[in-house]
Amino acid sequence: MRFDIITVLPDLLQSPFAHSILQRAQKKGIAEIHVHNLRDYSENKQKSVDDYPYGGGSGMVMQIAPFAACIEKLQSERNYDDVIYMTPDGVTLNQDIANSLSTLENVIILCGHYKGIDQRIRDIYVTREISIGDYVLSGGELPAAILVDAIIRLIPGVLSDETSALSDSFQDGLLDAPIYTRPVEWRGHKVPDILLSGHEAKITAWRHEQQLQRTKERRPDLLND
Repeated sequence: MRFDIITVLPDLLQSPFAHSILQRAQKKGIAEIHVHNLRDYSENKQKSVDDYPYGGGSGMVMQIAPFAACIEKLQSERNYDDVIYMTPDGVTLNQDIANSLSTLENVIILCGHYKGIDQRIRDIYVTREISIGDYVLSGGELPAAILVDAIIRLIPGVLSDETSALSDSFQDGLLDAPIYTRPVEWRGHKVPDILLSGHEAKITAWRHEQQLQRTKERRPDLLND
């Protein structure tokens, strides 16, 4: 799967993609992540990509021309399944969305900055708008990294244990059950006996019960949907 991320801060995205699972996915050739500097597509000598908003108001607005030039160049080279804009007023990212996106081949992700992007970019080019929550960050770079991470770990061959991603929280609409590892006892706190029993059916039932209990306590909205 290929990701093309358009941003004014390409250096900000170097670290998230250079380590751990995302790095291994790229080395295996399972995922490609290409970061494009929007300023390279600026139409002026200053390489600026923003201007004052029509109608007045605070903040600067990212211009349409640089985005258009970059998007159209990429689209002339290959077909893209989605052009995604990371924005607080988009659809909130959840596991179902990540699952769906993980089946695609080529995706462009737009990172906003300043006050936001010219609405015409959204009207003409964007096919999907995604938020990572009801709060505002300085730009779309970190949300883009979160989205890419959530997607790539689901692609077959990325995780060494193929069933790991399938047992994550939210995959079955519930939060995950508590997990434990060695030692069995630490400062008087013991691993539940059921997990040491070796009885697979009983362990599965216990985990499901814990999932329901944890979801009811922490995210009852998931049970009401």
